[in-house]
Amino acid sequence: MQTVLLVVHLMIASALVAVVLVQRSEGGALGIGGGGGGGFMSGRGAANAMTRLTAYLAAAFFASSIALTLIANQTIAARSVFDTPASAPASAPATPGAPAAPAGQPAPRGGVLDKLQIPGGSQAPVAPRAPQGQ
Repeated sequence: MQTVLLVVHLMIASALVAVVLVQRSEGGALGIGGGGGGGFMSGRGAANAMTRLTAYLAAAFFASSIALTLIANQTIAARSVFDTPASAPASAPATPGAPAAPAGQPAPRGGVLDKLQIPGGSQAPVAPRAPQGQ
C-alpha cells in the first residue's frame, strides 16, 4: 500500500511541476510558455483551466503527503534513544550521594548492594573501595 501511494505521490509531484512550468508567466520569464503571442496555451480560458488543474494537483499532493505520513507513523517501531528504557550501569555506587568511608573504617551499611541476596543465604559482598590519594 505504501509503495503504491508513494508512486502516485511522485506522479502527482511530477505533474504539478510540469503544469507550473507550462503556465504563462505574468511578470518575469520563469515559465516555458511565457513570452510571445504564439504560446502553447494562451487566452483567458486556458489560464483558468491551468489554474484549476494546479489547484487540484496541489490538493492531491498535500493529501498524498498526509496519507504517506500517517502510514509511515503506523509502521515505524520505537527507534529513539529516549523511547527505550535505560540499562543499569555496570558498577553503581552503593549509596548515591553518600560520603565515602574514611580509611580504616568499614563501608556504611544500607546501600543498594547490601539489599541484594546471593543464592545460598549470604548477602552480597561490599564493593571494594578506591585507593586513597597520598
